[in-house]
Amino acid sequence: MTSALAGSWFVYAGWVQWRLAPYRLTLPLVVLGEVTVVVLLLLSHVPDKRDWRPFSLCCTLVATYYFVAVRLAPGVHLISEPTACVFQAIGLGWALFAKLSLRRSFGLLPANRGIVTTGAYRFVRHPIYTGYFVGHMAFLLANFCWQNVLVYVLLYAMQIVRVLREEALLSSDHTYRAYMQRVRFRAVPGVF
Repeated sequence: MTSALAGSWFVYAGWVQWRLAPYRLTLPLVVLGEVTVVVLLLLSHVPDKRDWRPFSLCCTLVATYYFVAVRLAPGVHLISEPTACVFQAIGLGWALFAKLSLRRSFGLLPANRGIVTTGAYRFVRHPIYTGYFVGHMAFLLANFCWQNVLVYVLLYAMQIVRVLREEALLSSDHTYRAYMQRVRFRAVPGVF
């Protein structure tokens, strides 16, 4: 519920900024990405096993609520708004495809909600993060400021920890270990 309230605040703040500058299409796209998270959280089922350790919880909280620190006011345009929108749409589309591939197995804390190996999960083991990264980098490059750089660096440091914690938890499942052998990369083919 807290995630839904915080997400609603972000949606409102994004709407206000967009109304001030309707040409900034990167704003509704970044907001749409957060709306899907809230909806999926409300529809997901509770897993049997989650990682409640304090460090995992801390990383999850930072990675979940990072958006409260994102500066939505216009920044420096390192790429054009239309170019950023194209890449945001690609990232958002990929993240939505990955979320739909998960069905009701979406969640925030590292957990075993069932092993999914179809859809977007045929290509990388954590495709939602791939989509987030593409969309976030497009938003950052079109709305560049040092505050947003720091927010996204911290966010992706926490995302890497979450990936590693979730894989440690899932690797106790023989199905996941076999999946790791078939799908070699976590989020970025050839890199990570």
